[in-house]
Amino acid sequence: MEKIYDLIIIGGGPAGLSAGIYGSRSGLRTLLLEKWLIGGLAATTDWLENYPGFPDGIKGMDLMDKLKAQAQRFGAEIMQAEVKSVKPMTGNIKIETDKKNYTTATVIVATGTLPKKLNVPGEDELRGRGVSYCATCDGPLFRDRDIAVIGCGNSGLQEGHFLLKFAKNITFVEFLPHMTAEKILQERLKNEPRVQFMLNHLLVSINGKERVNSITIRNRVTNQEKMIEVSGVFIYIGFIALSYFLKGVVQMDDAGFIMTDKNLTTSVPGIFAAGDIRSKNIRQVVTACAEGAEAAINAHHYIETLNR
Repeated sequence: MEKIYDLIIIGGGPAGLSAGIYGSRSGLRTLLLEKWLIGGLAATTDWLENYPGFPDGIKGMDLMDKLKAQAQRFGAEIMQAEVKSVKPMTGNIKIETDKKNYTTATVIVATGTLPKKLNVPGEDELRGRGVSYCATCDGPLFRDRDIAVIGCGNSGLQEGHFLLKFAKNITFVEFLPHMTAEKILQERLKNEPRVQFMLNHLLVSINGKERVNSITIRNRVTNQEKMIEVSGVFIYIGFIALSYFLKGVVQMDDAGFIMTDKNLTTSVPGIFAAGDIRSKNIRQVVTACAEGAEAAINAHHYIETLNR
């Protein structure tokens, strides 16, 4: 006989694991499905210094392992599977994966995002060892060092302004001959003596063996290449919302991020969203955990209304 779950969580990052803790602890039959790595992007972060409760910081993987163990302690099942589709039915929701299908009363989507990659030599090899996609997470690790920021859109300049609190100097590299960020963001950095802009330049490679030690860029007009010594490279060319399996099911914004109300409910009753997959402004581990907990509590309340 098929096991019917009260709650299925799609995504095993901070939001999903926190939802697993709160869902299973409240007595819900809870299943968490994760396609790749338990812990998500947070697990790939070398050192988290801004998560409450760890004054000396903690490795991203270590924190995610603790959340996983806590969810399993309360009875959450965790399985590796890729969700192919979510189908709301009368009275329940069907979930199809690459391994088997499941039935549940509620779903929390916590799949998060993937940073867009440049696919240049050194990017994958040195990720977490100088290559970063999160200034708030990793900026303090580069105090008094020279770094590069790739991308001069809003995210690049906003995060670059934050990184100035720590870095000695910042080189901004932009593929286009002009910056695309809002003028107010450009003005904040334009006259900063510790900043240089390399517009109309292509990042050719990120260099280093154990850690990043330089980047190579190419002038798109002259084709001349230049090596710049840096200890860190922060890449901001955008993020990809991992919501492809929900296309046409729930309401999303133009970038594919899921729209929710104040209770984290999507446009489909019984389907909630939490963490970085939501359409919002702030994406941090601590906010993802909070939203995962809130979504699980609201899912529990929703189930109670079904049973009345």
